[in-house]
Amino acid sequence: MAVTYPRKLVNNMGPRQVMAEVVKERKVQMLFLNSYRFNEQRSCQELTVLIEALDGQPRDLCRELSHHISDEARHAVWLTDLLCDLGEEIGNPPTGSYIDELNRLFDKSGDQIQQEDGLIAVLASINSTEKRGCQAFSAHIHALRHAPATEENIRIRETLEKILPEEATHVSWGSRWLGKIASRSAEHRARVNAAKNKYSLIEHAAFEAGMDITAGAELRRLANLVEISNTLPVWERPAYLMERLPQALLAPDLQKSRFLAVQRVWQDKPEKLVEQFIPMFLSGLQHLPPSVATGN
Repeated sequence: MAVTYPRKLVNNMGPRQVMAEVVKERKVQMLFLNSYRFNEQRSCQELTVLIEALDGQPRDLCRELSHHISDEARHAVWLTDLLCDLGEEIGNPPTGSYIDELNRLFDKSGDQIQQEDGLIAVLASINSTEKRGCQAFSAHIHALRHAPATEENIRIRETLEKILPEEATHVSWGSRWLGKIASRSAEHRARVNAAKNKYSLIEHAAFEAGMDITAGAELRRLANLVEISNTLPVWERPAYLMERLPQALLAPDLQKSRFLAVQRVWQDKPEKLVEQFIPMFLSGLQHLPPSVATGN
């Protein structure tokens, strides 16, 4: 069975490089912690809907998912307590959430959960998002171990270190279920591998949408849409693209993220707006999709 891993961001930065910068700016680190809290909290809702759709079958999978919800709720509590103790806000993220973007990019193949292809789709999507969670928490912990050992940084690191092993368990049970289905036949293996590739692309597009605010991000979102659509049957591709094209090109969440980023830099360190933010923003033009960059 094929193994898929989260890809690097558009600027080719790895997660450890990103987190090394995040832990240097307290406000940015708090934003990341609150996004973790929100995603853990929201996943409880998403997984509950899934269990209800399964209606008790397969029995063992419903049991796994029940434990998964318990873990995610506990993580949300730990992160909520952490942020409250640090005197930080625990409101909804000011821009679109990672899970909302995932749901927007999903096609309808997972709707028929009682059918085998629907089950494979759901398992593959959960597996890809849990891998991202492990990557993010691991990178954040690594960055904090190399950051100043302040009381606050130690408290944050210890909280994330409690969460990471349980996130790894979520990846493990998902991989086990996908492996069990893949072992049934060569056809099953091919279907599982195709689903893993598809939902890896969707997960990356959703994650990048929340991280990439540089110039040309709209066109990269479009390129990601096309790449995802190519995993669908030919007759489903036009409808998938047309439904999601306006959001990719107009991207109100992206414009809001850009505005908030500029506002934050201007309020904290105005000199960085010209010295760092504008060059960073323009650097996105170096990473346009090949067809756009060449004008083809």
